Formats: sequence, structure tokens, C-alpha cells
Amino acid sequence: MSVLREPRPGKALVSLLAEAAWWDGGGWPSLHAELAERFGPVDYRSGLMPFDHTDYYGDELGRPLLRRLLGFVRLAPLDGLKAMKLAAVAMEQARLRADGTRTVNVDPGILTLERLVLASGKNFTHRVYQGGGVWADLTLIYNKREGWVTLPWTFPDYATEDMKRRLTALRTLYKTAVEAGETRPGQGE
Repeated sequence: MSVLREPRPGKALVSLLAEAAWWDGGGWPSLHAELAERFGPVDYRSGLMPFDHTDYYGDELGRPLLRRLLGFVRLAPLDGLKAMKLAAVAMEQARLRADGTRTVNVDPGILTLERLVLASGKNFTHRVYQGGGVWADLTLIYNKREGWVTLPWTFPDYATEDMKRRLTALRTLYKTAVEAGETRPGQGE
């Protein structure tokens, strides 16, 4: 018989995608402040990374697209992915253009020692429904021998060595927090 117990929380992260002009035009500072207010202090912020893995977002967001990855000090309960995605959608909607298109894509996720799970608003065969229109996407798994392991459905941008290096840095921050005994959501602020 299995013994049910709550898992330790994970590291909250957000991937932001927007055209270059948005980052230079003042959109970034207000969103950064709102993200920190909602998810807590940032302890990891990547530089801007070119995003050219797909044209899916370009027609809506503009071009050229740049991504930034943020990690937060505050740990997130693993069942908190739905709330994170709903908050992210609200942040996107608050920044819509007059024609109703987004200026920024805000993709939240939770990283643990074993995996990276991203939130999605779209169903697919490998995604698990969380309620409220939110799906959990097992994006990468981690093992000690290979590091980050891609899956058949892993997005090409998350399969790159550059992204895996950044996720390893986030995983190291998370591991340090766990080893220091920070295992309750919200601790570390």
C-alpha cells in the first residue's frame, strides 16, 4: 500500500517572450515588478535570448522575438501550477494591444530536482488537466547520469543545450534551498 504524503514544493519560474522593441520600450519594468509582487523576489534572471525556433508567436507578438527566463526565491507548491498560469494569463491580458493581440507571452512552470513542468492552455496527449483550462506539460526530466533529458514532445527551444544550462543553474539554486531546509511554499522571502 502506498503512503500518501505531500511533496516538497518546487522552484517557480517564468519564461517571457516578446519582440525586441517591447524590452526596450518600457514593457519589461512594469511586468518585472508585477511578477515579483505575485511570485516573490527574483533570484535568477537570464539575459535576453533570441527566439527563432518557430514562427508560431511571431505573427502575434512581432519580430525579432527575445526570451528571458526568471526564477523566484519563493518555492511553489506543485499543485500551484494552475494558479500561476491564471495569474500569467491575467498579466498578458492587461498588456494587450488595441487589436487584442498580446505584447508578451508569460509562461510559468515549476522545476524540481526530477523534472520541469510548464503550464499550458492547450490540451495534448501527454498533458494532464489541472482545472480552469490549465494543462500541465511534462517538458523535461532530469537524471544524474544524463542531466536534462528531452521527451518526444519537448519544445525545440527547451531541448537546446543553452536552455538546459540555464535550467541547471535554476536547479542548483533550488537544490541549495532544499538542502538548507527551505521546503515550505513561500519560505525564503
